[in-house]
Amino acid sequence: AMATAGPRSFSAAEVRARCAQGACLVSCHRRLYDLSGFVRLHPGGEQLLRRRAGTDVSAALDGPPHRHSANARRWLEQYYVGEIEPGDEQVPPRGRTGTGVGTGCRGALYGLCAVPQVPGHYNHCLLPQDLVDWQKPLLWQVGYLGEKYDEWVHQPVDRPIRLFHSDFFEFLSKTAWYVVFMVWTPVVLYLSWVSYTSLAQGNTRLFSSFTTEYSIPVHKYYFPFIFLLGMILWSLLEYLIHRFVFHMKPPASNYYLITLHFLLHGQHHKSPFDSSRLVFPPVPASLVIGFFYGVLRLLLPEVLGLSVFVGGLCGYVVYDMMHYYLHYGSPKKGTYLYGLKAYHVKHHFEHQKAGFGISTRFWDYPFRTLIPEETFKKED
Repeated sequence: AMATAGPRSFSAAEVRARCAQGACLVSCHRRLYDLSGFVRLHPGGEQLLRRRAGTDVSAALDGPPHRHSANARRWLEQYYVGEIEPGDEQVPPRGRTGTGVGTGCRGALYGLCAVPQVPGHYNHCLLPQDLVDWQKPLLWQVGYLGEKYDEWVHQPVDRPIRLFHSDFFEFLSKTAWYVVFMVWTPVVLYLSWVSYTSLAQGNTRLFSSFTTEYSIPVHKYYFPFIFLLGMILWSLLEYLIHRFVFHMKPPASNYYLITLHFLLHGQHHKSPFDSSRLVFPPVPASLVIGFFYGVLRLLLPEVLGLSVFVGGLCGYVVYDMMHYYLHYGSPKKGTYLYGLKAYHVKHHFEHQKAGFGISTRFWDYPFRTLIPEETFKKED
């Protein structure tokens, strides 16, 4: 049998030279990681990682300002490229040396890779939680994981997922972010015009099916408020679907419910930075959107129902665009979107049973699913 080569060694000078050329290499004690392909996606912002290039981040993993979760530490191992040569390792800042225990810097837990990672590619050293064959479509495998599925699906990895054997169905399951905007924005604009002009005719009245004497006329000037109501209702629907449908815990004994969960949302939690699966494909979206339109038509007068519907549809488009941005955007520190990005990433990596609001945290407050703020004891 061929002997497996050990991890590659890097001198401090070589690390500095690579960082000077634009790479983002960081160390955790003697273990070296190449974060060049991840730097733009970092929840704390690209510049934060760039400033730490070439340094030891073992203390930073424990915070403040943020204590990195077990999943974040496991995620780091995917970018492992080798070891710092003895004597060249840095002392972690603020005099905090640590032991490596609990810091996600221990290769014994994850396995060492003989070949350094190529920037832009995932590490081929499979982690212990990889209980599936990544060379085959995952959708038909996950149902066999049983009681191991829930833990496995919430341990994210940075690698693409193939769901289907069929190239056609695989194509339909992937959507570029701009497709949602291009497909649904014209629909929103057209239906908004139809709703407004219909209300302008002055024939729409609320409660007219029950009484004509006390029915309330709905003027065209009400349209912006009805539209806004639709957007607010969508934000509630977004929360409820995310919490009770996407985050249902399928029975370990039910192969089909596990498979359905993975198709709907589990695959996104397993590979949260798969850019082709961050927005809802238009074909299945049309079926869901059509269902909710039918419900509103049954509950409200035709034009009024259409006005609420188009506001909700606009809310959905904003939600999908924002969801993509929260994964791939780099909002400025201190902005609303910066906080929302950090909040959503915590949902993926640490608090999967909380933080169900995506475009807004509002509904997490009354439903008591708000992700708690981190606190740190002051150092002596």
